[in-house]
Amino acid sequence: MSVLIRGGTIVTADRTYRGDVYSENGTIKAIGEKLDVPAGAEIVDAGGCYVMPGGIDPHTHMELPFMGTVASEDFFTGTTAGAAGGTTMIIDFVIPSPQQNIMEAYKTWRGWSEKAATDYSFHVAITWWDESVHKDMGTLVAEHGVNSFKHFMAYKGAIMAEDEVLVNSFTRARELGAICTVHAENGELVFHLQQELLKKGITGPEGHPLSRPPEVEGEAANRAIRVAQVLDVPLYVVHNSCIESLEAITRARQEGQRVFGEVLAGHLLVDDSVYRHPDWDFAAAHVMSPPFRSKKHQDALWRGLQSGNLQTTATDHCCFCAPQKAAGRDDFTIIPNGTAGIEDRMGVLWHHGVNSGKLTMNEFVAATSSNAAKIFNIYPRKGSITVGADADVIVWDPKKSRTISAKTHHQNIDFNIFEGMTVTGANTMTMSQGKIVYQDGEVRTERGVGRYIDRPPFASYYDALKIKHEREQPVPVERPQAAE
Repeated sequence: MSVLIRGGTIVTADRTYRGDVYSENGTIKAIGEKLDVPAGAEIVDAGGCYVMPGGIDPHTHMELPFMGTVASEDFFTGTTAGAAGGTTMIIDFVIPSPQQNIMEAYKTWRGWSEKAATDYSFHVAITWWDESVHKDMGTLVAEHGVNSFKHFMAYKGAIMAEDEVLVNSFTRARELGAICTVHAENGELVFHLQQELLKKGITGPEGHPLSRPPEVEGEAANRAIRVAQVLDVPLYVVHNSCIESLEAITRARQEGQRVFGEVLAGHLLVDDSVYRHPDWDFAAAHVMSPPFRSKKHQDALWRGLQSGNLQTTATDHCCFCAPQKAAGRDDFTIIPNGTAGIEDRMGVLWHHGVNSGKLTMNEFVAATSSNAAKIFNIYPRKGSITVGADADVIVWDPKKSRTISAKTHHQNIDFNIFEGMTVTGANTMTMSQGKIVYQDGEVRTERGVGRYIDRPPFASYYDALKIKHEREQPVPVERPQAAE
């Protein structure tokens, strides 16, 4: 398999330049102008378009068993939808049940993921603690290419990680050279507020954001950051939705702490008015955690992305259709949490980011691809257009417009949170592993060709942490022996 992408402008996280890209057998072999390539190479005309690294969505939940049901999107349909939108790799989540052996859970998710159409990897959630978890974390890092561990600070009575779990897991991750990630919401406060709202007769979707105000997210983010600071471990805070969590991250980074922040496309663009919509199904379709916020929070999140205090964009793609959401018709606390977005993340971020002047093209590439690859230690194999990198490349037409709709998207869900939004700037060709899997509306993905991508431990930020850790080792005070 050999493909020449010709006549485009290459855009990476740090450069914009004219050039052709030639790939062979799944990797990029040459970059330049007037390349000498085999006669049989497939030619892609990228004239007037940008050639960029394929997107990396570092936060998805394909076929997740959750809240009494299973997400409607599986690894094949989800990675296919991602490919249509310009995303060529996902990092999904293994989420063990309380007391479930984490290696058993990991093997289960690996079985489900074998149908993926593009490359993927896994974060593994730590939902409980004993010595077997300590041991299995080591096995996952050493033998299975896992370098990130997730901690849910919400969902009391289910998968919530108490402070004891955080301390033990963070400590073990530091030893292993892994990064800790957190879903930052104070689960005790959420549970308390849910019960108070139900007592007041608030049972509809409008109760969801009321039970998860920004303060519960800010408190949890700050607590996780402080725990990570004491234990000297890098931290990645997922789906920041509010000023309070952004301020906690910004403060920590200004103090020199290795903290990274993620923002969802939905949190940048959808506001909390959706929960008061008169149509219950419409309001429930937006129930996800953390919830969508008011415009002031959206404005702050954009500034966080511009300033570099938020480094990555994701979707938390977790699909539940209307009949599944209906399980909570009389109780908002049991509406399955989740929305879609993997197909539309790149398009909405380009339209509302690059076209508005909030982001440069290079910042767009960093936020949708390169930064995730660097944080999770797969750069420059992923997230770059360099000789030797995986040939995960997209061709982006900045003038092409499309209107987003559940009627035409490839996502396996009956609702789209960006419904009716017209965006200018769209993916026209996706190449995964050097093979064209989407071009001009035609989907060419194949079931099961996606590869599991190992992510080694001790990313580059650990070099600095190691020096800092060694310099700050405590020493005992030498005191004279007391006279007898």
